[in-house]
Amino acid sequence: MSPNRWPMLCLVCLIAFATSHAAEPEPRDGVSSPFSLRGFGTLGLARSDTDRTEYVRDLSQPYGLDRDWSARIDSLIGLQAEYRFDDRWHAVVQAMSRYRYDGSYDPEVSWAFVQYEPSPTFNLRLGRLGTEFYMLADSRLVGFANLTVRPPPDYFGPLVFSYLDGVDAGASLPIGHGILQAKLFAGRSPEWSPFYGDIRWNLDGTLLAGGHLEYVHHPWQVRIGHTEVDFARELPLNQLAGFDVIGLAPELSVKDRRVRYDSLGVVYDSGPLQIQLMLSQTEHDSVAYEDTRAGYAIVAYRLGQITPYLGYSRVSSEPDRLAHPPPPPLDALVSGLTRATHSDQHTWSLGARWDVYDNIALKAQIDWVRGSPTSVFPFRGDDIVWDGTMTVYSLALDFVF
Repeated sequence: MSPNRWPMLCLVCLIAFATSHAAEPEPRDGVSSPFSLRGFGTLGLARSDTDRTEYVRDLSQPYGLDRDWSARIDSLIGLQAEYRFDDRWHAVVQAMSRYRYDGSYDPEVSWAFVQYEPSPTFNLRLGRLGTEFYMLADSRLVGFANLTVRPPPDYFGPLVFSYLDGVDAGASLPIGHGILQAKLFAGRSPEWSPFYGDIRWNLDGTLLAGGHLEYVHHPWQVRIGHTEVDFARELPLNQLAGFDVIGLAPELSVKDRRVRYDSLGVVYDSGPLQIQLMLSQTEHDSVAYEDTRAGYAIVAYRLGQITPYLGYSRVSSEPDRLAHPPPPPLDALVSGLTRATHSDQHTWSLGARWDVYDNIALKAQIDWVRGSPTSVFPFRGDDIVWDGTMTVYSLALDFVF
């Protein structure tokens, strides 16, 4: 059996086992069933004001928005099953359908783990886990859990890793009037990523390891995190160029080279006021990608069921030169490949969230993207040409059940 199919088998087995147990009469003392089944989804519509550059939610999507309204980049549906064996052991499986790296909406299993919790202050999970490179990253696909239509692409866009197959351990400790939480994780990616057009990058086997420290003291929540990624396979540069690019410019190699993600997140949530502030730095050992700094801030104020918000995000990268460039005219081609990872732009976002019911939210948002015409990395398209300005209009219906 393919290793990428075992989580789906886990889902089928868990649902079959839990459904058979859920069918049994509940105890008369009112104890709830050990099985639960929940879902979430988003129906999103969005468009931009240009046809030359395609706006995407993140770079895991092969194509993006143009002038026509589309439900492609934000719409998804997910289902989560949980079974509690006892007070210490439980299993969770989550599957979803969304716009994927290959342009399909084939269902994928994003979570499939067993958790052991010997005490309220320690837990251990084994299986398929959501990635937590940044604060709020593990819930970025659950629209109802997010204030905005989508997490800011200037910040989250380059994060193509959604889950890993591995293990994590979390612990908590009361300190002062708050709680200090720590988590460590390690595993390997089973995913693919779009690269250019129909060319895809196989991320399978890539090692991901890291952790974070978080301190929660109402109304404050602060997290610092560090993650390292060690790629197991080369970028498909040779397939794109039609000749041995890596052989001519070994500095572009990413195999067995690392990327380091460092982040700081702060959330203030008290009464009607909510503030989010996130900062990150990404450093690459390979010259194939430019080192990047990004951040965003969102301020929201609840007015009954409606929450208007204002956001600002920024991303910039530092060009890196090859120490030993190939001879002309190949040097121009290689330079073009490195420039394709350049980012230099910012976005102002204005929107509102209307919590229609306890489990349904409507959102409307406008994003004004401004930057250098050389800022092509955050976008998709076979021929990315823009003047540094773009406006994106978005509507979303988020729900949980």
